Amino acid sequence: MATKPARIFIVDDHPLVREWLATLLRQQPDLVVSGQAEDIGEALAAIAKDPPDVAIVDLSLKTGSGLDLIKDLRERHPKIAIIVLSMHEETYYAERALRAGARGYIMKRESTSQIIEAIRQVRAGRIYANSETMARLAERLVGRKPSARDPVETLSDREQEVFRRLGQGQPTRQIASELSVSIKTVQAYCARIKDKLGLPSGAQLVREAVRWVELEGRSEHPASGQT
Repeated sequence: MATKPARIFIVDDHPLVREWLATLLRQQPDLVVSGQAEDIGEALAAIAKDPPDVAIVDLSLKTGSGLDLIKDLRERHPKIAIIVLSMHEETYYAERALRAGARGYIMKRESTSQIIEAIRQVRAGRIYANSETMARLAERLVGRKPSARDPVETLSDREQEVFRRLGQGQPTRQIASELSVSIKTVQAYCARIKDKLGLPSGAQLVREAVRWVELEGRSEHPASGQT
């Protein structure tokens, strides 16, 4: 009896990335695209109606963090295997994603064959990340590699999301609206971020956030150029 193709749902706020992924997956006889979404609300609604086998989730979404979506999916649909497809290569992003419930972590700059392999691995019940990421995660877990911890790593998932949005130039009101929280809540997050990063003022908080986002952006590779 033939095995049914694995059903894949794509969540990314860039239409070109979704189109590229869907085209890639449709070329595989054992995979089928069951749906797409650009934000958390749309993804949760569609997946509730027709749960897939695997969800591919970007960490940076317009209306919230992919980490929040991962946590929601793990609570509501624990049988769905989740893969993060992200521009971020820092180890702590992978660690946070896996801790939130993802089964795989892969960067957008990876080859298409690695993306397909990641899907097949998590579909089979295994955890997937490239060898370099897995090695770094292992070093962090066993504590064999002493290094100064990036202060941003001390932020909670939601604090880090607010920090990222500040660095992208979003005002407090917009952050509150897109994260569906009050302005006072965002202000409280900002106060905690300042304390954790040792920043004396809101202006310095914004400057540090902008600098951090610029550094992060240097590692981004457009998906459309992959083969």
